[in-house]
Amino acid sequence: MTLNDVLQKKPGGVITVPASMDLLDAINTMCDHKVGALLVKTEDGALHGIATERDILRYCSSSKGNLQGAVVNDAMTRKLVVVSPSTSVDEAMTLMTEHRFRHLPVLEDGVPVGMISIGDLVKAQLTDITVEATYLREYINYS
Repeated sequence: MTLNDVLQKKPGGVITVPASMDLLDAINTMCDHKVGALLVKTEDGALHGIATERDILRYCSSSKGNLQGAVVNDAMTRKLVVVSPSTSVDEAMTLMTEHRFRHLPVLEDGVPVGMISIGDLVKAQLTDITVEATYLREYINYS
């Protein structure tokens, strides 16, 4: 199973915000869309990084909770690790586990096409395992 298969079953698209966006507005965007990560773009539209719940919590901690004047650029992760739609679920899960990521941007030809969470991957694998278990039970029962 590939990430393309997972993305086909996932509603919505990629939510991007400008690096200059007020951090509180970005938090509200995450809440409104019920997501844990946002892709961050520069003013000219180039991909600049990712802003996650962890990034924002880390920033809140280091700034003693003072978000006055803070923008997404202050809290985001600049070093992006990305995958393609053809990446396998197993590969993505390994990557996320090794780097302790909960979100991975999916890019095709440099264009964001989705965001995969660890929950999306667990759900996909659980579905596969359930289907496989059903086939095995049927095989055993009818043998």
